[in-house]
Amino acid sequence: MSEFTAVLRQLSAAQKPAKGVSLYTLFINRPAGRVLAALAYRVGATPNQLTVLGALFTFPALAAVALLPPGPTMAACVGAALAVGFALDAADGQLARGQRSGSPSGEWLDHVLDCVKIVALHLVVLVSFYRFFSLPGPEFLLAPMLFQLAAVVIFFAGILTDKLKRRTPGDVPAPTGPVPALRSVLLLPVDYGLTCVSFLFLGSQEVFLSVYCALLLAHVLFMAAFLVKWFRELR
Repeated sequence: MSEFTAVLRQLSAAQKPAKGVSLYTLFINRPAGRVLAALAYRVGATPNQLTVLGALFTFPALAAVALLPPGPTMAACVGAALAVGFALDAADGQLARGQRSGSPSGEWLDHVLDCVKIVALHLVVLVSFYRFFSLPGPEFLLAPMLFQLAAVVIFFAGILTDKLKRRTPGDVPAPTGPVPALRSVLLLPVDYGLTCVSFLFLGSQEVFLSVYCALLLAHVLFMAAFLVKWFRELR
């Protein structure tokens, strides 16, 4: 157990900065990922294996959303599987940094699967809406499409901005100082982890539709704000 604790401390020391991270990622997903990364370290697993394992939790759960009528048991299983998949997505990066085994191919695999997850998640919601939901109107079928657009743009533009900042380190100062608590709270609605948790409400069509549309609105608003902010930072 002492060795396991030492590995946890080593991984914690190699953790990414907390700036720009929501409360869910900061206090739930990263700590859970750290435990999974420490377990993987003990058994000799690689970061790429954790990435693939996360996909094996995520994609069957998403397939269930498209293929099965929603219900409380299915919702609990899907929400839990998506949350574990997201924790494994945090674990692979932590393990790579802890082992100093990160590679361009590993980062590529991680980002590609992340993109596929985002696209597939809203695609299966669209299928579920069409097949199983009694929607207030057909216009609600546009919600997953718009949500998918906003989520993909935020994901891609965020990664691109980070890459471009690294190319011009002298033009963009590195963030310093403590992370504002309010910022972490405000970022909650656009945390992928919170989207995963929303599937726990899939058993109630009215509740899930309300939560999903609220998260959609948040993503659209944050997308506009992020794009303006990132463009200005790169000028």
